[in-house]
Amino acid sequence: MVTVKVPATSANLGPGFDTLGLALALYDELQVSVRDEPGATVEVIGVGAGEVPTDESNLVVRAIAHTFEAVGHPLPGLELVARNNIPHGRGMGSSGAAIVSGIMAAKGLLDGIVEFDAQRLLALANDMEGHPDNVAPALFGGLTIAWVTPEGPRFKKLIVHRGVSPLVLVPEHVMSTALARSLQPQSVPHEDAVFNVSRSALLVAALIQSPELLHAATEDKLHQSYRASAMPETDRLITLLRENGFAAVVSGAGPSILVLCSDPSQRLAAAELVAQKSETRWQPLMLAVDFKGATVTATAERQSDTPAA
Repeated sequence: MVTVKVPATSANLGPGFDTLGLALALYDELQVSVRDEPGATVEVIGVGAGEVPTDESNLVVRAIAHTFEAVGHPLPGLELVARNNIPHGRGMGSSGAAIVSGIMAAKGLLDGIVEFDAQRLLALANDMEGHPDNVAPALFGGLTIAWVTPEGPRFKKLIVHRGVSPLVLVPEHVMSTALARSLQPQSVPHEDAVFNVSRSALLVAALIQSPELLHAATEDKLHQSYRASAMPETDRLITLLRENGFAAVVSGAGPSILVLCSDPSQRLAAAELVAQKSETRWQPLMLAVDFKGATVTATAERQSDTPAA
């Protein structure tokens, strides 16, 4: 048996479209046992119970199968217990976490047989997710910069300044990542591209060194305005928060809102403002930054607690 723990993530962070991602201290946990019978069964506890598949079509099982196939090993029979806390369809990296859970479970099951370095783990996850901005922080924790080369995806992990206090405001409604991406134009004005390059560079500095710059650093002209029509309440509240000095952005593809505060008291004020002014219910999640990333622990004959990197 192996046990896997994977953090939620928020991608883009405003200007860092498909590049920047942040790991958050909210976790999905997975137990995987090998059995004699072929196939796989999944018990889902918490988020997604009664909604997600519980057979071989489950995304976690598919990620395990993808990893075994990639290294040329036959897939054994599996029993999975998934304890999910990451909201689905809310822009907090639930699909990336499921993929990383499966890959890390396979890593644990193949411990001592196949070696997986950080680049191999990221490549396997990117194969399934299609872009590395969510799976990189889920695997490695902290703030990650991810990019793609002809040789595959790459990442750099950075440690976030201790003053940064994330707040995620989660609505009851969901948003399709595919729909959000379909609203993106194929090209953008040159001045908008330059604007985002400057803000992305500033955002890295703000997150690791100068949190007082977070408001200016989270401005964006590449994706949020194009997606606003699909989530008008998200757009309205982000505008309200930013007008009041809060560094608010769309979390991933939305519709959740990420507020990057420079101290814990600031996020209390942001949550109170939304509670007063929102037309629908938004759940405030006051989360720490996760610095460890995904872990896998063997609970059978040998014990190990191995972070992805």
